[in-house]
Amino acid sequence: MPENKPAVVLLSGGLDSMTTFLIAKAQGYACHALSFDYGQRQRAELAAARRIAAQYGAAAHKIVRIGLDDIGGSALTDAAIAVPRTPTEGIPVTYVPARNTVFLAFALGYAEVLGAFDLFIGVNAVDYSGYPDCRPEFIDAFQKLANLATKAGVEGGRFTVHTPLIHLSKAEIIRRGVELGADYSLAVSCYDADAEGRACGRCDACRFRAEGFRAAGVPDPTRYRP
Repeated sequence: MPENKPAVVLLSGGLDSMTTFLIAKAQGYACHALSFDYGQRQRAELAAARRIAAQYGAAAHKIVRIGLDDIGGSALTDAAIAVPRTPTEGIPVTYVPARNTVFLAFALGYAEVLGAFDLFIGVNAVDYSGYPDCRPEFIDAFQKLANLATKAGVEGGRFTVHTPLIHLSKAEIIRRGVELGADYSLAVSCYDADAEGRACGRCDACRFRAEGFRAAGVPDPTRYRP
């Protein structure tokens, strides 16, 4: 067990990142949570990230402002693009160009500052919307980059990008979180949540979350808009 070994954990405020945080903490890491104000329309997720970090004892919690809304190209960062309410074919418009690449790059820089070599991200390649930056191939490629492009890596350190959820179904993720004491009422997953964090109930994220709770046999604590 890496007792109090520092790790950077990406914490969006959603169900998956919350579970990932709890897994890292259960493994004995001192979890330095990192969230992003990237111009997303679902602002309530940042409040959720703050709640989760406080509730579960993050060693630190940073929220970094990056302007992905300045380039747009996604329903999550451009108000002119509607969030789909029904399933779509191919990569959906809720894909944010290069988001996980940018997030992991910041996490890598933060890890170097901390002297940490472990990064945690809650990507999933089973119950997800088809995003290319949630696949194992992407994670493997980024880990190679991390060890080539950093002072710490060149000097003999070894970065590891942990993806404890990548091969789990949403139901399995929820069951694992419950085992670790997750209060999922704290998390906001909806792509179009209102200012109070209430979910729309129709977007991809809401559908995957609701089906996950049904399949897991766990009561769904999600608050929905009227």
